[in-house]
Amino acid sequence: MESPLFYSGGSTSSSVAAMEEAELHEAPSTMLGDYPAIRSYEDLRNLFWVESIKVWGIAGPIAFNILCNYGINSFTSIIVGHLGDVELSAVAISLSVIANFSFGFLLGMGSALETLCGQAFGAGQIEMLGVYLQRSWIILGASCICMLPLYIYSTPILKLLGQRDDIAELAGDFSIQIIPQMFSLAINFPTQKFLQAQSRVGILAWVGFVALTMHTGLLFLFVRVLQWGTSGAAAAYDVSAWGVALAQVVYIVGWCNDGWKGLSLLAFKELWPFVKLSVASAVMLCLEIWYFMTIIVLTGHLEDPVIAVGSLSICMNINGWEGMLFIGINAAISVRVSNELGSGHPRAAKYSVFVTVAESLLIGLISMAIVIAAKDHFAVFFTDTVKMQTAVSNLAYLLAATMLLNSVQPVISGVAVGGGWQALVAYINLTCYYIIGLPFGFLLGYKAHLGVQGIWMGMIVGTSLQTIVLCIIVWKTNWDEEVAQASERMRQWTGQGDEIET
Repeated sequence: MESPLFYSGGSTSSSVAAMEEAELHEAPSTMLGDYPAIRSYEDLRNLFWVESIKVWGIAGPIAFNILCNYGINSFTSIIVGHLGDVELSAVAISLSVIANFSFGFLLGMGSALETLCGQAFGAGQIEMLGVYLQRSWIILGASCICMLPLYIYSTPILKLLGQRDDIAELAGDFSIQIIPQMFSLAINFPTQKFLQAQSRVGILAWVGFVALTMHTGLLFLFVRVLQWGTSGAAAAYDVSAWGVALAQVVYIVGWCNDGWKGLSLLAFKELWPFVKLSVASAVMLCLEIWYFMTIIVLTGHLEDPVIAVGSLSICMNINGWEGMLFIGINAAISVRVSNELGSGHPRAAKYSVFVTVAESLLIGLISMAIVIAAKDHFAVFFTDTVKMQTAVSNLAYLLAATMLLNSVQPVISGVAVGGGWQALVAYINLTCYYIIGLPFGFLLGYKAHLGVQGIWMGMIVGTSLQTIVLCIIVWKTNWDEEVAQASERMRQWTGQGDEIET
């Protein structure tokens, strides 16, 4: 029998049992196929070592790439901030509301490729990766066209949300000018997922670093030297975004000959199932993004909105830096699970999940301890106001709890993407966040008069419930059945019917 630590329910097939018996004394570090069962502490130690190398080899470059992308937005706001307060507010609102909405939706749509490319790569159907990539380009390109009204009519939308006329009008002009950046994401995100599925993530780190360097230079040239104002910032934003997208395409065409076989008419087949998985992925991610945006809106209607929103924003900023690391881990575990399911290795997929959750939980515990230890001090990096610092200190324990939860939740979400469970997780997010978390936070914040602390407590309740439900699902998952479903998905979605062997 397997160690109870790694038992996940369900029956084991006879072939797997035979393999387990044959590989009884073989350590994980020597395995080329599925892992053997854990029989000793030595096996467990080897498993953690091998999986840590695999997961962090993927997570590190992805996290660095995300950090560079975050820096592109930050440097844009910093440079524009020297033009004036109105310009800063307008660009910040355009990037955080309009651009961030499309970013989250398109990222979610593109994450469907993590499931399909990862499982196809694991199954050895590498030639299908290019076909899936092209399908994703088509779907995300169409999605960009559908979102054009959001950019074109952003001025009246922002006015409807209560923004000042001068800020809304300048933000609307800037939003129209960064429409090319939105379309670049339709190329960028699928190419990222294509490369991640094959663990070709080093190129993503280099492209991100070069893009951040180039963007900083373009901002200085267009805004400070040529004095093009916010239009110059938009031009730099567009050029940098397309530079990233095209650099990744060039790398794929030139150096990924196994997965890229040129343009194919197969890209237009089986589009509807692909659309459904893409939409489910987008809804799953957007429900999480909108959840935190809604909390900011609720906080803005409290009695002292300046202190409430300011203190919450500082805490969310701290939480965001930890979040960048876990976005990388999210992508890494998605790749590991999808690859192993596609390869027909149920135990490797299961063990990878448990190792990654254990290490992420350790990071969360360390982060929680640091926040609690520095609760009276870290706000000085953001504000000189004693009142604001005190408000942040009062929220520190909630921030610590959130950081602990956020160390596990992204890993489980990554497992869901790797296994193709996006639709299920979307329903879970809708229930836990919007039917339970937000109403409970509203009651605590407004009816119980706990203010921003009450609203955040409601958020934590929703996130905790979602994490618990997903952990139970993962624990009870029959990974042999997941392998069978991955094989069936590859057979159905290749666009070649029964011609593809599974």
